[in-house]
Amino acid sequence: MSEVKIAAELRSEFGKGAARRVRRDNKVPGVLYGHGTDPVHITLPGHELLLALRTPNVLLALDIDGKNELAIPKAVQRDPLKGFLEHVDLLLVKRGEKVNVEIPVHTEGELAPGAFLLEHVLNALPVEAEATHIPESVSVSIEGLSAGDSVLAKDITLPKGTILTVEEDAVVLQVLAAQAEEPAAEAAEGEGEEAAEA
Repeated sequence: MSEVKIAAELRSEFGKGAARRVRRDNKVPGVLYGHGTDPVHITLPGHELLLALRTPNVLLALDIDGKNELAIPKAVQRDPLKGFLEHVDLLLVKRGEKVNVEIPVHTEGELAPGAFLLEHVLNALPVEAEATHIPESVSVSIEGLSAGDSVLAKDITLPKGTILTVEEDAVVLQVLAAQAEEPAAEAAEGEGEEAAEA
């Protein structure tokens, strides 16, 4: 698990106008909360934060005006069109503390030969892990699976110290038979009938 050091600043201005000014300076407004403390409003450097958030559940070592805090991202808001960061909510954590997170599921191998589709029922697996040892992802072998096969949460090998927070029988991946497309002639007939009705 990677730990990324980022210098943050306390923020005293609030509201849309203040947030726009922060973003114009290539910074991201954020809120740091947890452990029963009052929320702390901060500003983070945009580019550094963007690079750090490429790692799922990254552990951020924040330097807030000389005070050091550990945090993990809880909610990230991005501009829907341009993709830049608009706001981030960070959760305070301590070394040795357990946190609930979702870790990405990656597949390895090839399905059995044939017309099969792999459905990701869960793209991320809900787990509990130590805040400083959150796995970046889990890998699942789909080698040779065919229609009707599925991978359950309990079938996935988790790193030491990580436990499932979802039902063991929850389906994570399933293999479906590809549906045959409707013949073109039938589709054309249906269009002709609609035209006649109109």
